Amino acid sequence: MDRGDVLALFDGTMRAGPWVEAGTRLEWAGEVLRRRGARNFIEWWSFDAAGARAAVEGEAAHFRAIGERVEWKVYSHDRPAGLEGELARAGFEPDAQETFMVFDLEGGTPSGPTAEGVEIRRVADAAGLADLMATNAAAFGREQAWMAAELKARLTDPTLGLYVAALEGRPVASGRLEMAPQRAFAGLYGGGVAPAYRGKGIYRALVAARAQEARRRGCRYLTVDAADTSAPILSRLGFAALARVRGWVLGA
Repeated sequence: MDRGDVLALFDGTMRAGPWVEAGTRLEWAGEVLRRRGARNFIEWWSFDAAGARAAVEGEAAHFRAIGERVEWKVYSHDRPAGLEGELARAGFEPDAQETFMVFDLEGGTPSGPTAEGVEIRRVADAAGLADLMATNAAAFGREQAWMAAELKARLTDPTLGLYVAALEGRPVASGRLEMAPQRAFAGLYGGGVAPAYRGKGIYRALVAARAQEARRRGCRYLTVDAADTSAPILSRLGFAALARVRGWVLGA
């Protein structure tokens, strides 16, 4: 794939012109595009280096004034240069850096060895969601309070796929798939395996199941912001690393 072309398409259709998920809304504040909802994000911006400080300080002041948390995600190809320095100066805190990786589904789906006895279940009810929440907490070592309410409200949302992996009947891993309508990209999120079950191919099985659904639904590319622990696995499955990415968070 052409790295520049794919990044430009992703920026134009997923960041500068994002789909509005249920329970969220988009609003422009000057040259900054916000996604507002149970969680807030800065999706896109058009200011240059001369306007960076004022724009970042304006967003920090706005979200502090309303007492809400916001995340500003910065990719390594983003402009202007020095944006992350302005975010730090305004009080945003950096998350761990990740790798933005893409798989071209035109030629098929990722494949690789997986563990025997693994069953991938599509979550469709409260019991399945409880399994997803429990496995997510085990995988990442923390409960994410926002997740249960947000995902429960979207159980019948056709743009969302929720998955639990069970080994010999025991739920041990989970992940989700976001498929924005009329977009070329589908995204992998929250893929994690409980520590005692890692190294058995369960993560690969979760990736494969979500990739197969994305391809069935007509998506061309599969994306993931991969932690350093996941990036080598995804690379072996055929994902290409296109950029580095880091979330910057301003707490309430």
